[in-house]
Amino acid sequence: MNEGKYAMKPLLFGAAIALLLGACATTTSPTGRRQVVGGISPQQLDQLGAQAFAETKAKQTLSRDARQNAYVQCVVNALVAELPQQYRGVRWETALFVEKEPNAFALPGGKVGVNSGIFTVAKNQDQLAAVIGHEIGHVISRHHEERLTRQQGTQLGLGIIGALAGAAYGDTAASAVNQFGGMGAQGLILLPGSRTQESEADVVGQRLMAQAGFDPAQAVDLWQNMMAAGGGRPPQWLSTHPDPTNRIRELQRDVAVLEPVYRQARQSGRTPRCG
Repeated sequence: MNEGKYAMKPLLFGAAIALLLGACATTTSPTGRRQVVGGISPQQLDQLGAQAFAETKAKQTLSRDARQNAYVQCVVNALVAELPQQYRGVRWETALFVEKEPNAFALPGGKVGVNSGIFTVAKNQDQLAAVIGHEIGHVISRHHEERLTRQQGTQLGLGIIGALAGAAYGDTAASAVNQFGGMGAQGLILLPGSRTQESEADVVGQRLMAQAGFDPAQAVDLWQNMMAAGGGRPPQWLSTHPDPTNRIRELQRDVAVLEPVYRQARQSGRTPRCG
């Protein structure tokens, strides 16, 4: 009986490989990093972004502060004006939420959400641009698509391995593979990838803010403010974000490179006055 099950192994592996290769494509990120994408179409990705944004707006309290809303929108508009054409043509929607946690996000399809608590650490328009530029950096670097593609591949791989374990050793073994395999995938595949994406979004966002006429040195000040405001945090190897000290060091490193970009933007008339 088991011989038939074992004979299915090459077929299962072959099917898994064919599915993975058929769904994925290789591209290059804005920093030159190799990416595997294609697990979801751009249209589906934009729809997911719009759906997530709508759900967030339905659950969270929207700010009615006209001045703060205009402030955030001004920063978003200045950054979007410097994006590649495919993203400039999108109608970007911005929402300011009444939420103490200093946070922000951007989603495919041109969606930006900002918590009012961000103003406790982003002390001026340049620091706010560092936050929003970082989040938009995730979008234009196709990080959401990359993450979804990776997760699809991980789940498919675990399903195939679980099926093989079940065929050879029974349902208990299959359950164990799926449970512990999932933990390993999260710790060793998904989280390190997220740290890579966070570092890349720092690079892309800091360049974007300089191109838009915001001072790139203020990205360093922002993260120093973040560190001062934050309490305990998980160790770097178990975090989806880079170590704050390393993050500040890398942002500081790039300031000298981006200063000419910033000066050129100002000389060309890109001088945001958002507040």
